[in-house]
Amino acid sequence: MLFDPTMLVIGSSLNLGNILVQLVVFVVLLFLLKIFAFGPLMNVMKQREEHIANEIEAAEKNHQDSIKLTEEQRQLFKESRIEAQQLIEKAKKQAEEQKDSIIATAKAEAENIKVSALKDIQQEKEQAIASLQNEVATLSVQIASKVIEKELKEEDQSQFIRKYLEEVGDAR
Repeated sequence: MLFDPTMLVIGSSLNLGNILVQLVVFVVLLFLLKIFAFGPLMNVMKQREEHIANEIEAAEKNHQDSIKLTEEQRQLFKESRIEAQQLIEKAKKQAEEQKDSIIATAKAEAENIKVSALKDIQQEKEQAIASLQNEVATLSVQIASKVIEKELKEEDQSQFIRKYLEEVGDAR
């Protein structure tokens, strides 16, 4: 046996050989633990530490990238909003110009229709006057021929004028 607890009694002599053997066994055990247990364990811990550090670094990089992308998205959204506002203003301006153009065209067409109607009325009036003059001339010729055919007395002349007025009234 390597270690005997009965030997450690107070006042007894220490066995130096047992202590040396236990010390050597302890040192060998520490050396074996260092080679087979602590070495791989420390390598695993070091790899885990490096992995965690890399993950933290990647997370910080991703966080910075996301902040950058967020700012870019905000800028793009702002630019889109400005562009949309400009398009709306442009469309309003074009609509206003188109409205003014349509109104001007309608006014010009109305004026043309009015001028054309006035010309038509004037022509109709001139035709009516010409027709009336032709009728008056025809009636005057007829009256003159009748007057020539017979000499009129005052009474015949009054009757003739009434008849003429009636004929003119019927012709209208």
